[in-house]
Amino acid sequence: MMALTNFGNAVFRCGHHAARQGGVLVMCWLIVASVGTAADRLELLSGVQLDGKVTAIRKEAKEFDFEATIAGKAIRKTYRFDEVHAVTLQGKRHVLTPLPDPDPGSSTVPQRSIAEVRQIIQRAGQELPSWWNEVPLDYPQTLDLSWPLKPQGAWNNQRNVGQYIWDIIHPNPDRWQSGIKLVHHIADMHQQEPALLKRDWETLGRMYFELLRDYPRAAYWLERAGVTGRQPMGIKLAECYYRLGNRTMAEKMLQEPALPLVAIKLLGELGQTDRALRLAQAFQGTQAENDARLLAADLLHSLGRQDEAIREYEKVIRSDKFRNEEYRQRTVQRAAESIAAIRLAEKAKVDRVADGVYSASSTGYNGPVHVELEVRGGKLTRVEVTRHREKQFYSAIEDTTDQIRRRQSVQGIDGFSGATITSKAIVNAAAQALAQGAR
Repeated sequence: MMALTNFGNAVFRCGHHAARQGGVLVMCWLIVASVGTAADRLELLSGVQLDGKVTAIRKEAKEFDFEATIAGKAIRKTYRFDEVHAVTLQGKRHVLTPLPDPDPGSSTVPQRSIAEVRQIIQRAGQELPSWWNEVPLDYPQTLDLSWPLKPQGAWNNQRNVGQYIWDIIHPNPDRWQSGIKLVHHIADMHQQEPALLKRDWETLGRMYFELLRDYPRAAYWLERAGVTGRQPMGIKLAECYYRLGNRTMAEKMLQEPALPLVAIKLLGELGQTDRALRLAQAFQGTQAENDARLLAADLLHSLGRQDEAIREYEKVIRSDKFRNEEYRQRTVQRAAESIAAIRLAEKAKVDRVADGVYSASSTGYNGPVHVELEVRGGKLTRVEVTRHREKQFYSAIEDTTDQIRRRQSVQGIDGFSGATITSKAIVNAAAQALAQGAR
């Protein structure tokens, strides 16, 4: 028997019971009759929470559209019921997919067998994303879809596909899905060209990972590209395995004797702190020395080893190994701001901050990242990036601000892979902002 249920100004036709399909509990949301003005809340299985508005629900497709403002831009995305934990709609919370049993070593990463992870990856690779049919294949007609491995001529983001992705797709979340669809289209054109196809598959894996956090599809395409732990893309594949719930698969990818710099962060997350610090040490005397020191310092900071972290940051400040003056200034400033954030830790505790709205900025990759936050009743109620010039921020802005709000702290925040500089800038700016209101 069906019944009408009112949620504020929204009216939904729903069943009295939930249907369990494929092990996923799906609330019987059926038809949107009208949508009110109150903010809705989306809780993803990854732990990320978003405030915004449910704009449409499609029963048969088991998906819905959600609109949120991220970094000052209104972004609409389609979510499947089975990738969402819960939605609070007009003040009433609906659980769509129960959270899996947590990994004892993590509050957010589930535990799955190798067979289960393999099944998830294969299923994702064989199915089109839920948003596929609603996203047009949209790109400048001037683009050269042959996309040679080596760009020819001057930088031209209206002709070279890689430069178009870098300049136009990455900085604009509303273009992420269409950008991925474009690369799929190009890969279809390159079926008889193995070198180009491998590059296309790697690009798909990277974009699914960095832009959409779609770890099953990212893993599928990175596996097809044949990446290894010696490559940065191989570290992304290892992280996919870890996020999907199997540490053994991740650790196997990291058994290579010579790992790239980006492995430092993942090794730290896997609890292999000593190995992560040894890897950072291995880059001494190279052009990447200070990048490695910053990653090591960030890891030590996240572990609460603040004195050691400060020493590593200070080594960066004193270093004379920089590839150019612009890089030196940005890197030194990042290190100095990270030290300041550590020293502000006590003042930045939310329960010591007076109610109010506070803002500050910190150095990102392409300039200052401005953060505004609000404290009400001793709680951090809002954290928002209000202005930035980052191009490769991927999902870091959404993810990092959400972590700070959920944790009610700037401590222990996990920097987003692929955009750790942006993540760190958000954390440092939030610490400065909170310290302004210290009582």
